[in-house]
Amino acid sequence: MSEDWAAVAKAINERVNELGWRQRELAERSQVSQAIVREIQHHVVERRRSARTLESLSTALGLHPQHLEAVLHGRTPPSPDEPVTQRETNVMSRLDGLERRLDDITDRLDDLKADLAKMIEHVRKTR
Repeated sequence: MSEDWAAVAKAINERVNELGWRQRELAERSQVSQAIVREIQHHVVERRRSARTLESLSTALGLHPQHLEAVLHGRTPPSPDEPVTQRETNVMSRLDGLERRLDDITDRLDDLKADLAKMIEHVRKTR
């Protein structure tokens, strides 16, 4: 399943213009950092964002909480009055994110372990 971040940027920009908001106002209302809002709005950096980030932005913009996620995945966004559903993709997306974070942590721990081994070896040689 492909992700269309350009479509997300377009949807956010159109809604922000309708509301007459500035980027800072969207960041404050959504409690998403202005840097992340800027990256998404201008489609500068394409990287995975948490479902909660898209949900916060959707809600702040007065849209259905899953609106931007639907846009991202090329689906028709739900109307604002539709109930929020837990989709399997949300769970899988979160699991993917956790797996990536665990991989990063493991890599960092391996690096620390190697650095520590070098330090111990250095200390042993200097004694």
